[in-house]
Amino acid sequence: MRAWATCVLALACGAAAVRAAAAGPGGVIYTCRDDQGNPITRDRYIVECRHKEQRILNGDGSLRQVVPPTWTPEEQAQREAETRKKRESEQGRNVAIQSDSLLLKRFPDKITHDRAREAALNDSRFSIQSAEARLRELDAERKGLLEEAEFYRGRRMLPALRQQLDANEAAAAAQRNAIKNAQAEQQRINDKFDAQLERLRKLWGGAQPGTQGPPVS
Repeated sequence: MRAWATCVLALACGAAAVRAAAAGPGGVIYTCRDDQGNPITRDRYIVECRHKEQRILNGDGSLRQVVPPTWTPEEQAQREAETRKKRESEQGRNVAIQSDSLLLKRFPDKITHDRAREAALNDSRFSIQSAEARLRELDAERKGLLEEAEFYRGRRMLPALRQQLDANEAAAAAQRNAIKNAQAEQQRINDKFDAQLERLRKLWGGAQPGTQGPPVS
């Protein structure tokens, strides 16, 4: 028993001597692990571990201070970019969760979604129908003007008649443009509802909100 106690005492004294030697005149020890996981102990700041946390120990092995990593400007910029990207990703996911939850609440089934699509298309359909009706009127008007213009074949057309023909063509062009714009609006609406429907089918099938990427705009 006495021999065992003597051995333990000797080991403790040896460890204390090692710490004291590592501590040097300042009485502190810097410790860290390198990129391979190997421990490093010195009596001064460990440059190899500048990108890692370092622990400063007293001569008796007790913790005095923890030194955070020191980053170069490039490393700091990279860390900030990674943090910003992570934060934006998390914010985007929260927005997607909220959007999907509202989408499910608004459209609990396909019938509700189909009705909403039809309602959204009503205005553009009415615009197209009105423009087409006006085009038919303008076409009939133009036929009458052209018949009148036949009397002036080979002669100079009356300025008033020319102005009527020009005005008719300008009005017809405006109606054709209105139809084109309404058709583009219909395409935009259908694209939006198609994207919603694709997302909703997965949500109706049990997919969790926020798991399908950015929300439908």
